[in-house]
Amino acid sequence: MGGGSHSTRFKKKYRVWFGDRSSPKNSALTEFPHSTSNRTDMTLNTKTEQYQLDEQWMAQAIQLASRAETEGEVPIGAVAVYEGEVVGRGWNRSISTHDPAAHAEIMALREAGQTIKNYRLCDVTLYVTLEPCAMCAGAMLHARIARLVVGASDPKTGAAGSVLNVLEGKHTFHQVVVEKGLLAKACSAQLRQFFRDRRAASKSKLK
Repeated sequence: MGGGSHSTRFKKKYRVWFGDRSSPKNSALTEFPHSTSNRTDMTLNTKTEQYQLDEQWMAQAIQLASRAETEGEVPIGAVAVYEGEVVGRGWNRSISTHDPAAHAEIMALREAGQTIKNYRLCDVTLYVTLEPCAMCAGAMLHARIARLVVGASDPKTGAAGSVLNVLEGKHTFHQVVVEKGLLAKACSAQLRQFFRDRRAASKSKLK
């Protein structure tokens, strides 16, 4: 696990595109360190491969969100990946554990720290089905994660650009690469259905 230069190394190695991740066609290519003759093809190949990996990890986060729902929690899941391996998994557990801080992201970061044996999670990518709140975004800064991939945006409490921009602020001590919109429709649908079912259950109790 490196020190302060990890973010630069990470960007050179992995930061291929930004913006709306609902589809790779909506992404803008950035400079990639290859020879000029093969740079375009290799960048496109790397972009496709990284997108496929990102979808794979986000799909796991969605499964963890489903686990949260079965436990009576808001369905949000998170997966921490380091060097191509899952090092942390989390799902909302605030209600079941009586812990206001037991959000999916926090649980994944805690497990990642135990797996890596370091409270600094340099070069870790965190995948989460819903844009993190300010608490979780702050924990990501302190953990020094390199990259955050978000499914659905949160227009009410999102701290990765929707309401606050905790992770990419000019005055923060660390900046995280943030990419939003990966499998956004699936993540949003999961949350909408959960709250729709909960409202219906509440109405039925009043009858």
